[in-house]
Order: sequence, then structure tokens, then C-alpha cells
Amino acid sequence: MTRHGERAGSGAICSGFRPECGSFDAVPETMRLDEAAQGAPAGRRSASGVLGDLFPASAPAPRRPLSRRVIGVVAQVAAVALGAVVLLERIPGLPPWDTIYAEDYWKFFPQALQRPWQLFIPYGGYEELLPRVIAQLATYLPLPQVSRWDAVCGAAIAAACGLFVFHASAGHIRSKPLRALLGAAVVLLPVAPMEIADSAVDALWYLMLALFWALLWRPRTRAGMAAAALVAFAATSSEVTMVLFAPLVAARLFALRRPREHAVTAGWVAGLLVQLPVVLLGTSGQSRLAGRPEVGRALALYAHDVVLTSISWHLAERLQSLAGSTMAIVIVAAILAVIIGSILLAQPASRPFVVAAVATGLLFYLFDASLNPRVHYPAFPDYESGSRYTDLPIFLFECVAVVGVDHVLRRRREARGRRGTSRRGTSLRAVAAVSALVAVLGAAWIADFRYPGYRSEASWNWGPIAATWLHDCALSASGEITVHTAAQTWTLPCDRIRP
Repeated sequence: MTRHGERAGSGAICSGFRPECGSFDAVPETMRLDEAAQGAPAGRRSASGVLGDLFPASAPAPRRPLSRRVIGVVAQVAAVALGAVVLLERIPGLPPWDTIYAEDYWKFFPQALQRPWQLFIPYGGYEELLPRVIAQLATYLPLPQVSRWDAVCGAAIAAACGLFVFHASAGHIRSKPLRALLGAAVVLLPVAPMEIADSAVDALWYLMLALFWALLWRPRTRAGMAAAALVAFAATSSEVTMVLFAPLVAARLFALRRPREHAVTAGWVAGLLVQLPVVLLGTSGQSRLAGRPEVGRALALYAHDVVLTSISWHLAERLQSLAGSTMAIVIVAAILAVIIGSILLAQPASRPFVVAAVATGLLFYLFDASLNPRVHYPAFPDYESGSRYTDLPIFLFECVAVVGVDHVLRRRREARGRRGTSRRGTSLRAVAAVSALVAVLGAAWIADFRYPGYRSEASWNWGPIAATWLHDCALSASGEITVHTAAQTWTLPCDRIRP
């Protein structure tokens, strides 16, 4: 049985559904680009072929000697470590390793002390498995070190998601430097310091970025399949809205028929099976899914919180101060429309990806924003309620831009061996596309690299909190202490609190 894009039998190309291919496979990329250049009508292609474009096979990696493979592994570990350090530096003021943020402090860690290894407890009407596991492991550390564990875990998971995106995007992005740029985009996501950076409870929003690419990836190795399945399970068992990836899962099931292609599908389903009993146990009054949708209001917020701030939080603020809120939105929306429209018109092979990326970001934001009334609160220079809901759609805009530029570079490489083609014109377009991409992303990353947000508040300072708990335990006659947090009052056993 041949792989996607390989020749089967006596030179037949795996296109459409063929038993020897085992899946719906699209025409190879070089043929698609040639047809597009010749004006071949995309409407003649079958639905299976269009869906197949969502799941291209990456080029086989050349076999390398053991020494080079070891060096590669070391380099990737170093990249994750560097990414984690960069993320830890993005929070100004009180260092993130001296703080514990939101539910990590007021819910998951106290509950882990009170009810050890009871991980499947509804919160907000669903399960958050990964933050609970991290909190449970934190109970084995000295209490003052818990904040360091929490921040480093959050930063390391985010950086690892960046590395995962580098590998998982290989089918859509052939250029390694561009894939490295996209991996860096995970670590340097402009909106991250506002809320999600360097915490366990919000690591799942980075997993959401990784899961999008995991569902498009066709890993060739067992290690890649295991990584994709692990990302899918960790994401889906920690955030119930990952069910909204169902259209991509359905497309994958339709386009790829071999069982080996569905490790990520199995991980996604397994995560939902973890969610199911917990969701059923949660009462409607506690569930975030029980609200009354306000889709119209959510669409207006999408224009301001996603479209406008896709150029970065601070550049968007500056543009609003110069042009006003409405005109600022119109300007940025027009720029995005030109970029996305150009890719759709000039790159037929990219159309399924572009549509899937933009639609997925819109779907997730509208779902979350329409059910969370706090998202409707006015935004301030140092805080935007529900900013975590903007992470995926903004990141997917960046993904569309990177994929579009990669296709420009592919055309440049093909033009080198094609007679009658203006190599100079093709090279100029490639240089212009890469320069524009680096300039736009670089401006956003620089403007929003480090700034205070909700994550920077002094109320998360763990040192005084830990000192108070240890002091109260030293004076407790009952062996328990009473702790008041924003969520509730906890009675915690001192024998599980390590000095």
C-alpha cells in the first residue's frame, strides 16, 4: 500500500479514492500549481480532492546518521527551553514564577490538597484534566516552590506546542524557516501576556493552537502519531469547546481512510469520552454551556477584539487613537481582506486551508464570546475580558499568511526549471512576500512582547500566600487551616502542605 502522493503500481498517481492508496488523495502539489498557472478550473475537482488538500503529506525526511539525529533532538530540546524562557520574560513586574494565576490558585491547587488525585471533578460544567494533574503534582513540592512549578509548566507546554506546530505544519509549509517562524509565532503570540502566558490553567489555549495543526498533520512516524494523539487528548480532556473541531475531524475521516491516519482522531475522541461523564455530572447552572447565546454582539466583538487586534494589542490601540475605533477596524479588515483574497485568487491549492483556518477561528470565537457575558465588558489598555478567546483566531490569521508566502516560494523554486518564465519577476515577488510577512509579524511581536495585563496583578503573589498558610499550619491545633480564596473557602489538611 502506498503513501499519500506516492506513485502506485505502474506509475499511477494516487488521486481521488483508490484502493491502493487507501484514502482520498489530492493531486500532488506540483501538478496543482501547474494547473492553477494554466488556468485549470478548480470547479471540476471533486469534493474528495478538495478535502484532500487539507491533509497533504509532507515530503519524506532523508535518513540521517545517528549523530545528526542526536544533535537534532538536542537542538529541539534547547528550542523548547529557550521558548519557555522567552515566555517567562514576557510578563513584567512581579515575575510569573513568583505568582499563581486564577484557578490554579483559587481552585485546582487547594482542591488537589483537599481531595488528592480526584481529577474528574466538574468545573464550569466540564473537565480540565491537564491543569488538575499539574496542580496535583505540585502538592509534592515545598509550598513556596509551587508557583515556580506552575509557571514553568505553563511556559514549557506553550513552547512545546510551538515545536509541535513546526513539525505538524510540514505538509502545508515546505520552507523550514517559515515553519520555524510559525513555531515562534506560538511563543510570541501578541495577546498572550494579557492572560494566558505562564500558567497551567491557560496552557490549554496553546494546546488549542497545536490541535488545529495536529488535525491537519499526516505524521510518517509512530513518534509523530503518538505526539498528535497526545496533543489531541490533552487538549480535548481539558477544554470542552475542543468539540468544535468536529468539522475538521469529519473531513479527516472522509478524506483519509487508513486507520494509521487517525491516531489524532483517536486522541480527540478519547478526550471527549473523558469529558462526557463530567459534563453530565455538572448542573446547568454551573455550566458555561448553559448561557443564552448573543451571536450578534459576539460578531461585533469579533471585529474589534480579533480583526483589529490581529495587528497587535498596542498597535491597534495606537491606530484607534489616530483614526477612531470604527475606522481602525475598517482599515485592518481591508488589509486582511486583501491578503486573504489574494491568496484565495492566486493559490487554488491553498483555498481549503484558508477557508478552514478563518472559519475555525470565527466559529470558536463566536461560540465562546456569545456564551460568556463577561466578554462584553469594555476593554482597557491593560486588560481585555476574555482575551483568551482571541488567541486561536488571531494565530490562524498568522497561519494563513505564512502558508500564502510559502506557496509564493514554491512558485519561485518551480520557475527556476521552467522555460519562458520570468525568474526575476518571480524572485522579486518572493522577496517582497517574505519581507512583508517578517515586517508585519515582527512589528506585532515587538509591540506586544512585554506588557502588563490581568496576569500581572499583584494579587497572584504566591510568597505571602504560602507564608500565611505555613504560619497558620504551625499554629493549628486541629491539623487543618481555613483558606479564603476568590472561588470559595477551603479547609486544607496541614499534613499535605510541605514547608
